Amino acid sequence: MGPIAALIAIVMWGALAVLGVSLAHVPPFLLTGASLAIGGLLTLPKWRSWALPLKTILLGVYGLFGFHFLLFMALRHAPPIEANLINYLWPLLIVLLTPLFFPGMHLQPVHWLAALAGGAGAVLAIMGGKQIGWSGSVVGYLCAACSAVVWATYSLGIRKVRPFPTAAVGGICLISAALSLLCHLLFEPAVTLSTVDMGHIVLLGIGPMGTAFYLWDWAMKQSDPRKIGVLANLTPVFSTVMLHLYTGRTLSMNMAIAALLISGAALMVWWFGQSRSTPAKAA
Repeated sequence: MGPIAALIAIVMWGALAVLGVSLAHVPPFLLTGASLAIGGLLTLPKWRSWALPLKTILLGVYGLFGFHFLLFMALRHAPPIEANLINYLWPLLIVLLTPLFFPGMHLQPVHWLAALAGGAGAVLAIMGGKQIGWSGSVVGYLCAACSAVVWATYSLGIRKVRPFPTAAVGGICLISAALSLLCHLLFEPAVTLSTVDMGHIVLLGIGPMGTAFYLWDWAMKQSDPRKIGVLANLTPVFSTVMLHLYTGRTLSMNMAIAALLISGAALMVWWFGQSRSTPAKAA
């Protein structure tokens, strides 16, 4: 069930692009803070589970707030396509860093091949046939790379700390929301949100910035991170497909190739895991 939960989270994150179109005028830190606050309140009935060791809280804030902060800084100083290309290294990093976090989980040739194929598919999905110029500043690219490292290490670190209920992520969302809103006050202009804006932010908080984080937490605790990392390459594919469907644009051949590469990589890792777990028949 872990990969299914991760896939649902990935589909929800794909919807971020569509919601982002309608909320493009909302400052990013305000948008993140408001939606994380809504996402955190989803587990309000289980607020007692929010009491966590300081180490776990710091890990959560490092992941949820740190990732978004660095990504927004990257987008301020680098072109969006190039910044996203670097940021979407996080699925590959989850696969490659797994042995460092869990020495018993070695990388087999199939993991390397699947990770590279999935990464190539993600690159195709993000670029969409466009040329890249790398015209941004070093600071922007460095922030994008750091955001990828943050999300990959947070995702793997979830299994390294003392076990905690998934509902506790709600408390971490609220802390991260407060920090995001503070950044809004410090770095962004004040804006007035319409009723439609608020409705879209509620949808964002319930889905991609709320439920998706709970599903991701559960999936990373229950499943092989090497499989989840390869599967996560579908995020930019879903994002691009949903955006094209929403805007009525035609999907390119690049998207079809990207989807085939990533789904093939995921199936490869799944098949390898199944074959390893199936006992050999007696001669």
